[in-house]
Amino acid sequence: MPMEKNYRVGLIQMSCSPDTDANLEKAAVRVREAARAGAQIVCLPELFRAQYFCQREDHALFDIAEPIPGPSTEHLAAVAREEQVVIIASLFERRAPGLYHNTAAYLEKDGSVLDIYRKMHIPDDPLYYEKFYFTPGDLGFKAVNTSFGCIGTLVCWDQWYPEGARITALQGATTLFYPTAIGWHPAEKEEFGDAQYSAWQTIQRGHAIANGVYVAGVNRVGHEHGDVKGNRVDGAGLEFWGGSFLADPFGRLVAKAPQDAEDILIAEIDLKLLEDTRRNWPFLRDRRIDAYGNITSRFLDGK
Repeated sequence: MPMEKNYRVGLIQMSCSPDTDANLEKAAVRVREAARAGAQIVCLPELFRAQYFCQREDHALFDIAEPIPGPSTEHLAAVAREEQVVIIASLFERRAPGLYHNTAAYLEKDGSVLDIYRKMHIPDDPLYYEKFYFTPGDLGFKAVNTSFGCIGTLVCWDQWYPEGARITALQGATTLFYPTAIGWHPAEKEEFGDAQYSAWQTIQRGHAIANGVYVAGVNRVGHEHGDVKGNRVDGAGLEFWGGSFLADPFGRLVAKAPQDAEDILIAEIDLKLLEDTRRNWPFLRDRRIDAYGNITSRFLDGK
């Protein structure tokens, strides 16, 4: 049986302004640039249409959510068709009145919405008040067969959980994309900044090694106060640390963006390397699937 063809990915590291329409247009321009540089599957950062608004709890901000299909997917669909590229677009989904998700939409090269993934793990930390806005995903983890390759998408906080990466890889995904909005609290950066970024990159490189897949972390960049249409958060805000990267199935960095500037990473997904890595490190072969039943327990304390 012949192997699938290699494909090229584009990772868009961008800053976001208070103007949601300007962010959408900027994203479209960046996707075009990536496609014309050779990318066939392009991933945008988490919630790229706005500055990271979850820095506070504000009912008025539900107004920026949208249905899928909706305005953002329609705008990007034209780019997908014209450039013949697959796009992963992370959006604030309005599913129904009072029901919202943090959702990644897959746009095929013909502009159609091929599938969606709803973020499964929802954080609630200082300046990351996502539980106020997002209902946890109910579609499970999934691999999606695009016209260029089989891929999976998980979103930001999902990246800390090996279970999501494993289940997605077991369905055949050869690249896991993690659209992300993660950064430093400025007061903590000097003491913890290097360790936090290192942990973020390390856990995802670990997913690549453990599952024999490529992993793409796609972050935003810039200092934000959650300013959406002139409504901003008081205080120091968040400094998003950029540093987007692609790791190969051996965990090596294939490409890496700076931590203080926008960038577009273009890299090839080498399926022969994936196959060779799994043959030499046969983790999927040696899994003890008969012994993992306890993984569904919250904690093994006998209660």
